[in-house]
Amino acid sequence: MGFSEFRQALQKHFAKMIKDTPHLFEVAVDKDELWNLYLNSFPEGTNEIYRKCRKHDCSCCRHFIKKIGNCVAIKDNKIHTIWDLSVGDTTFQPVADALSAYLKKHAVGDVFVSREKTAGTEKNFAQRADGRVETYEHFYLQLPDRFVSDKRRTPADIKGEFRDTKNVFARSLADITQESVMTVLELIAQNSLYRGEEWKAVLMQFVRYQRAYEAITDEKERENFLWEKSAAAGAAVGRIRNHSMGTLLINLSGGMDLDEAVKKYEQIVAPANYKRPKAVFTQKMLSDAKKKVEELGYMPSLARRFATLDDISINNILFSNRDARARIPGALDVFAAMGKELAVDVKKFSRVEEIGAENFVKNVLPTVREMELFVENRHHANLVSLIAPVNTDAPSMFKWKNGFSWAYSGNIADSDIKQNVKSAGGAVDGVLRFSIQWNDMGDWDRNDLDAHCKEPGGEEIMFNHKVSLNTGGELDVDIINPAQNHPAVENITWAGKGRMEKGKYLFFVHQYANRGGKNGFRAEVEFDGKIYQFDYAKELRQNENVMVAEVTFDGENFTMKELLPSNASVRELWGVKTNQFVPVTVVMYSPNYWDEQMGIGNRHYFFMLKDCVNDEMPNGMFNEYLTEELMEHKRVFEALGSRMHVEDAPDQLSGLGFSATRHNDVLVKVKGASERVMRVKF
Repeated sequence: MGFSEFRQALQKHFAKMIKDTPHLFEVAVDKDELWNLYLNSFPEGTNEIYRKCRKHDCSCCRHFIKKIGNCVAIKDNKIHTIWDLSVGDTTFQPVADALSAYLKKHAVGDVFVSREKTAGTEKNFAQRADGRVETYEHFYLQLPDRFVSDKRRTPADIKGEFRDTKNVFARSLADITQESVMTVLELIAQNSLYRGEEWKAVLMQFVRYQRAYEAITDEKERENFLWEKSAAAGAAVGRIRNHSMGTLLINLSGGMDLDEAVKKYEQIVAPANYKRPKAVFTQKMLSDAKKKVEELGYMPSLARRFATLDDISINNILFSNRDARARIPGALDVFAAMGKELAVDVKKFSRVEEIGAENFVKNVLPTVREMELFVENRHHANLVSLIAPVNTDAPSMFKWKNGFSWAYSGNIADSDIKQNVKSAGGAVDGVLRFSIQWNDMGDWDRNDLDAHCKEPGGEEIMFNHKVSLNTGGELDVDIINPAQNHPAVENITWAGKGRMEKGKYLFFVHQYANRGGKNGFRAEVEFDGKIYQFDYAKELRQNENVMVAEVTFDGENFTMKELLPSNASVRELWGVKTNQFVPVTVVMYSPNYWDEQMGIGNRHYFFMLKDCVNDEMPNGMFNEYLTEELMEHKRVFEALGSRMHVEDAPDQLSGLGFSATRHNDVLVKVKGASERVMRVKF
């Protein structure tokens, strides 16, 4: 192997290493020592003197190794270096191994940021005395934009910000107890904390980091965790200790009385005339509810946990895959028999057929041996977990006979942008919507961003022309001065298709006033019940326009061209990758339709997915489920639902759920006598 092949192997490895990696890091080593190690690691006879220097000793390669030779990625709390190559060459493999081993002995000291978009020099030329031109190849890499500083901030400034966030993140994990976080989340669930809802997602993310951090025993891996997660978390989570919420958490962690800690928090964030809302329930209401629960024998029924396959009767399962059948008593023989009795008529369906949910259950599922479901980003609101009683013999508190319930993801109805638009008085139920949001990253972003739409006829909807005379499209939320700790939104919507012009609707964001904010914006385009989300993480310059999307209307249907990458990219929801097929373990109705029960509320269809794990903290029960005799105490049970946290289970039954009363669809791949792809309509 020559140097050219070694360089090419390094470039391929680097491209693989940075895939899906938002940040790279630098190991704290002496750069001169690293360069000398490179030269001295060549086997004897392979790096001899050439002219005045050794063969592999050149200023271009020295500059490369000093600039990026100590660059690493952190994945699963482990360091991965750019030298982790397997080239199988007797000359270059010892060099790569030595550099890799050296770096892994040292600790990460900074995030990696480059001023230039390249590292090293690809090649240069020298003219010899006889007139011939000699070509010299060197180490060379092209760097993606995310690793390169912009003109407004130096690499040193950016590194300093990341170091500060990492240090505050470490102090936050050390000083804030999980108990204090859970207490605050309970206050938020009761709506007893001023503007607490704004911190819910941040706190849930922080407690997940706490649990992951505590599970790590190796100190070096802990340090790697701090670097990787603080860089990914952002300012709101990474610097939570320095925010108003951090004051509350630190006081609670230090043993301060709850009322006093909340009072101090409110002195920071609440206006002078703010009065704390009354408690969700009184002590008497709590005593009366407890008495009723004891009287009806429901005390053992209160404890809840995630359900597993061991809890479910075969009579209440519509489908199970091979792995699941082994854990369901009686399932193997029954399903095998069903497969022999029913044949698949492959001519009955087209390759991708649209089929109603009940038709799918009755005519397709009995013939299916294996199933996969295509999870899309829009299905985030359909994430669901089956919840079981801890005490299996306890009587059911619900309107149905069994003690099982279910809990959808916390953002069941709307995205946070859509919800914030609704809270600001914007319309979100039209046929086409364009919304933007900023000032939601923890730091106070006081920029004045504007949502714009240029319509097919040339009319432009914007802050000084809010209603289109031609189409009726309207800018109904216009934020000029974002408030601290409160997301800013703007919203353009069209109520109906009747007045809309055929052609292209261009959506973009304009920076009207740059007041120092650096976090960019998020945007949504919604039509036909689907929400497309966009993230733009860069600072907008004064008067800069950022094109988001172009929607074409043909008089009946909408189609979209993305001008920024939307959330069609792969994301992870509850441990499941989106935009790909995921194995289905079992399919079932919701518990209110088990055991041939009919008409007790809405029917839901549950597709439980392999390796799907709820990372939220769902309520163990909801008032809508309770038997009528408990409804007089509904305010207490609303609080109990949030306080009685569901016990964790790694093999929980979680996946996607679809209500029979809401229009939706999902793509499934079924395997029986043949393989088919079908779109199930709800």
